[in-house]
Amino acid sequence: MSKRGIEFYILDILVAIDKIRRYTAKFNNACALLYDELHWDATIRELEIIGEATKNLLHESVLHDKKYRRIVDFRNQINHGYFGIDEEIVWDVVKNKTDEYESDLLQLISELKLDMSDTIAICKQENAKQKHVVDFLKELERNVNKTL
Repeated sequence: MSKRGIEFYILDILVAIDKIRRYTAKFNNACALLYDELHWDATIRELEIIGEATKNLLHESVLHDKKYRRIVDFRNQINHGYFGIDEEIVWDVVKNKTDEYESDLLQLISELKLDMSDTIAICKQENAKQKHVVDFLKELERNVNKTL
């Protein structure tokens, strides 16, 4: 099996952040999200994806700050905590932490001069039937191309 490039992990995180934004947009508080089973579960799943991809970026020594290790620890907590997940912490992460992480990743793409074109093209192909994801990827591609 070939090694997966860091571009894919970065894209996994960016797509997950976009999905979380869409899944949680209609909610005003943690409790409302928690009691909407479908949106809660979908949000938790995307947080797990973010944590797993972050773990791989740490392993590849792309990320160095301790705050990224906390993302992996949070993923482990939600992945193994099942019924012990604090909705207020999830809400704080969703509403206050994801924007910063997205900015960090976009800056990382720029600093490392990563060519995301092929990765985005593959992701568009894999998600061709998911209009929102494809639209997000098109916008991301425009934004990334501006910064390089």
